[in-house]
Amino acid sequence: MQKSSDPFAAVENIYTPRQRYLLLVFSLAGLLSLMVMGLAQYLTAFLAAGILFVVFRPVWVALVHRRRWNQRMVTIGILLVTVVVLVVPFYALSSLLLDRLVNFAKHPERILDVVHKFENATGFNLTGQLNVRELLLQGANRVSSWLPTLASSALNFLVVVGLMLFTMYYLFMQETYFLLGLHRYLPFRNETLQDLGEALKNNVNANVLGQVLVALVQGILTGITLKIFAVPDPAFWGVVAFFMAFLPVLGTPLVWGPAALYQFSVGANTQAIGILLVGFIVIVNVDNLLRIMLAKRMGDIHPLVTLVGLVLGVEIFGLIGLVVGPLLVSYFLVLMEVFRRENRLRRESEVPR
Repeated sequence: MQKSSDPFAAVENIYTPRQRYLLLVFSLAGLLSLMVMGLAQYLTAFLAAGILFVVFRPVWVALVHRRRWNQRMVTIGILLVTVVVLVVPFYALSSLLLDRLVNFAKHPERILDVVHKFENATGFNLTGQLNVRELLLQGANRVSSWLPTLASSALNFLVVVGLMLFTMYYLFMQETYFLLGLHRYLPFRNETLQDLGEALKNNVNANVLGQVLVALVQGILTGITLKIFAVPDPAFWGVVAFFMAFLPVLGTPLVWGPAALYQFSVGANTQAIGILLVGFIVIVNVDNLLRIMLAKRMGDIHPLVTLVGLVLGVEIFGLIGLVVGPLLVSYFLVLMEVFRRENRLRRESEVPR
């Protein structure tokens, strides 16, 4: 009889097969937790890559699967569109606004002049209650101290964008293996995976494409409002409002609010009041109403799911939570339905015949 070549084959293992199975599951969960903790600061890049994969996949399927275009060229084209449409405008606008902020910080007397005009127009005595000049000088020093941090943030932004593009590239180039991996390793039936995929597509359509439409409408309304009420450079500030509309809670009031204060400072009280009225009554409510309407029409998502998801997602994930938050709520509801369905099937299988 041939002996085993493994000298440890005869050693008794202290664990039962069930215990080894449970320890394997806990080991996998522990390793996954460590990986998530290590990549937590770059989680936004992976989430954004997955969301953009869903956004661009219909185009990719139409060009690669139907028209038989070169897979690599189509993928590179999608990455270029992503950079040109998403990354470059945000980065350019951020740099432009930062330059203006630094310029104001270096010349606090300009802000002080606006404060004096605001006092003359409204009758409020701000400089008598606070040392505004000292505060402005402190603000200028604070902005100057932010510059190294902003430079570090810009570098981190480039790293996140690079990781996002790198992930998108392999999601498209290895699409078949990626989808097969989801079916193989996720602990769900194919029917459940289809429900989760449908929820993902609906949320992306409603909260990505819908958010773009909402921001576009708000940007146009802000630009028109500022032009009607004679604010300088309304087209530029309308573009700024479009990008600001993506920010949770704050959004376009960061544009038309200061514009109203500027009009107060120059004595145009009627125009300032007009800006505030249009801003609070029209522009802010367009965000609330149009977002819910588009979520229902474009993704068949219940308004309560959208509202709860937005609050939840922004609190946890920041800006990208506008999409991830409603998706988490939708996934919770889908899995609850799966749980109900599985329990029903189990009860039916246990009924004696």
